[in-house]
Amino acid sequence: MGEQCEALVAGHICLDIIPDFSDSRTRPEALFAPGSLVRIGRPAISSGGPVSNTGLALHRLGVRTRLVGKTGDDLFGRALREAMEACGSGLSSGLVADGKTDTSYTLIVSPPGMDRIFFHCPGANDEFRADDVTSAHLAGVRLFHFGYPPVMRRMFSGGGRELTELFRRAKAEGATTSLDLTLPDPASEGGRADWGKILRNTLPFVDVFIPSFEEILFMLRRPLYDGASRSAGGALAAAEPALLPELGAELAGMGPAIVGLKLGDRGLYLRTSGREILKSIGRARPADAGAWADRELISPCFDVTAAGTTGAGDATFAGFLAALLKGSSPEDSVTAAVAVGACCVEALDAVSGIRSWEETLRRIRSGWSRKELMLAPEGWRLDAESRLWLH
Repeated sequence: MGEQCEALVAGHICLDIIPDFSDSRTRPEALFAPGSLVRIGRPAISSGGPVSNTGLALHRLGVRTRLVGKTGDDLFGRALREAMEACGSGLSSGLVADGKTDTSYTLIVSPPGMDRIFFHCPGANDEFRADDVTSAHLAGVRLFHFGYPPVMRRMFSGGGRELTELFRRAKAEGATTSLDLTLPDPASEGGRADWGKILRNTLPFVDVFIPSFEEILFMLRRPLYDGASRSAGGALAAAEPALLPELGAELAGMGPAIVGLKLGDRGLYLRTSGREILKSIGRARPADAGAWADRELISPCFDVTAAGTTGAGDATFAGFLAALLKGSSPEDSVTAAVAVGACCVEALDAVSGIRSWEETLRRIRSGWSRKELMLAPEGWRLDAESRLWLH
């Protein structure tokens, strides 16, 4: 970690505890029956949240990465550091232990045939401040990535004032900036925050913004989100393909040069701005701004057998950022993104399935099959060579 880092990943970090339900014979709908006892297997215990998931994925993909987050000075905090150090010596050195709070943890219930349920304690993440990321952290880094402000109280309070200030400083330091979100509990403080206002304040200082489709529906199209989430299969299953370019244009209009929407097992949507804007987005700007300019495309997912989906969105974002840092084209970047996400879901935890950059590229080039795209907007075409949908 003594080398100059290419990427700084900051924000939410927690300890993930993931019980193994693979041998359980209990029906998913009976898991929470009062008074029941459900036999499960050994848990996967790992660091979680984007500081860990995106940061460690970047590290595995060969990007020199520094991680900045806040924990408590407690048993879970020590377990978090141990898990991160197992991935590379010094990777936990940017974590700050706050003895006045508790380490965040998440219990992830992910039985076969049922979507994940998260039981989350935000802990020290609620005390993370903008000035926990210092000018020394930002000096010289090509990329600054921040994740999960909806579950970090200081980052969404006051109209997201500290979040906006943090991104303003990162931009002023010359870094390319990227932001990821998460879906908050609708009844929580983060779920009741004015996310339209927070995004309008912050996105002018964000270069790369790739939230999930559901997150953006929740924040910018709440009535549509509420209706769609009650339908069979959830918001994505009820989505109209025309919503992708509509939301992409709206988000790009708020400031980011590169906008994406993570579509779960349906793939990744990408929209980019013009050449001059792309040339001005900091030290990780595209190597060939012309090739990136005014593009709109969708990458379907690769076929895999999923063991769990924890961290898949974070891994997908990491794959995209690694490709951007390595000078890849937009086509290769979205392909790398969904490839890293696919590798992620082959393991129960968020990190174990991530392969090296070289291994990931070899797997892509081996003829790895893709899933059929279910959200292709009208007028788009499938490119036979790249296997991407283009507009």
